[in-house]
Amino acid sequence: MARRRGGFTLIELMIVVAIIGILAAVAIPKFATLIRKSHEGATRGSLAGIRSALNIYYGDMEGQYPDDLTSLTISGKYLDALPLAKAPNYHADASWVHNGPSGAFSDDGNWEYDNVVGDANRGSVWVNCTHTDSKGSVWTSY
Repeated sequence: MARRRGGFTLIELMIVVAIIGILAAVAIPKFATLIRKSHEGATRGSLAGIRSALNIYYGDMEGQYPDDLTSLTISGKYLDALPLAKAPNYHADASWVHNGPSGAFSDDGNWEYDNVVGDANRGSVWVNCTHTDSKGSVWTSY
């Protein structure tokens, strides 16, 4: 009786490699989608933080909004720093602010702040991106 050696055959190894390849082909796009969704969630959270700081500023200043969002970062009372606006796949991360009337979006991927005196939307802030997020919503609708 011949003694059989332990180990795997070439066919068995090829099957395992094929299975790993299939799993990787399925998992890698899902991973990329999760990263994009986490950046979008961070941006929506940052937007809510800026809006919250604006409301506190408005209350402290007895009904006056700041002329620009950098006023919120002075002495760190409202915000330590302006957070990054992340519009994945379209723009680089940006923390700068475009000041102007509502609806004047320049699609730069930064923050848009309405600082026009007399405008009904004065004190509003948006993400300055006219592209859609992973749910199909336009960034300026948040």
